[in-house]
Amino acid sequence: MDIKAYFERIGYQNSRNKLDLQTLTEILQHQIQAIPFENLNIHCGESMELNLETIFDQIVRKKRGGWCLQVNHLLYWALTKMGFETTMLGGYVFNTPANKYSSGMIHLLVQVTIGDKDYIVDAGFGRSYQMWEPLELASGKDQPQVPAIFRLTEENGTWYLDQIRREQYVPNQEFVNSDLLEKNKYRKIYSFTLEPRTIEDFESMNTYLQTSPASVFTSKSFCSLQTPEGVHCLVGSTLTYRRFSYKDNVDLVEFKSLEEEEIEDILKTIFGVSLERKLVPRHGDKFFTI
Repeated sequence: MDIKAYFERIGYQNSRNKLDLQTLTEILQHQIQAIPFENLNIHCGESMELNLETIFDQIVRKKRGGWCLQVNHLLYWALTKMGFETTMLGGYVFNTPANKYSSGMIHLLVQVTIGDKDYIVDAGFGRSYQMWEPLELASGKDQPQVPAIFRLTEENGTWYLDQIRREQYVPNQEFVNSDLLEKNKYRKIYSFTLEPRTIEDFESMNTYLQTSPASVFTSKSFCSLQTPEGVHCLVGSTLTYRRFSYKDNVDLVEFKSLEEEEIEDILKTIFGVSLERKLVPRHGDKFFTI
């Protein structure tokens, strides 16, 4: 595995050689605008692998994306290879309909230490919940970013990541009540502790998430990619584009229903994804918002 190939994949020119916050921010932003958050393997009859060599081949060589356990594993490897002080962490994702955090550790994120400060870096949540900058590990501090205001809160050794969102304007009236739209202005995202993890800690959950009928990942096919102004999302055959801060404290959310024969071209032109097998797009009944 070649770090230069990773830099080329994310379009990073490697002009700076400092292991500082600016470099960390640039790496995160380049990755989220080049590598989609997606689970398309599941809906093409393939598996989502955790082996780093396989992930590198899929994402870097084949120019695909992946879900958090893959894209953040790759990010963890790249940052470590560059010389950053990194720690792999595990998170518990908030389930809005159930109003509780997942019982299983289903999310991988990365802690980076620079000097006397710690940061959370996560390139694998996608959609409008994706952080665009590292978050300082500071409890109760509002950290405004382009997508939203993020807030980390610590209670008895557990950290909680929340998001304060803008209003949203949907010009396509038939989609105003879409189940894909986030309804909450204050959104809980996930919880985590600072206990170091290894990729082996996620193996059983990685299998469960891509095989269980109860998993949102088997219920829905999705692909999302950040842009300089917003985020594209494809869920099943529904394409959306969210433009952040379209007006003061308002995001613009545009919807388009695709014919199945359009999806392959949209994946290539918008997300840069070319699939080796036929995708069976799915929009099941599990809760998943953009």
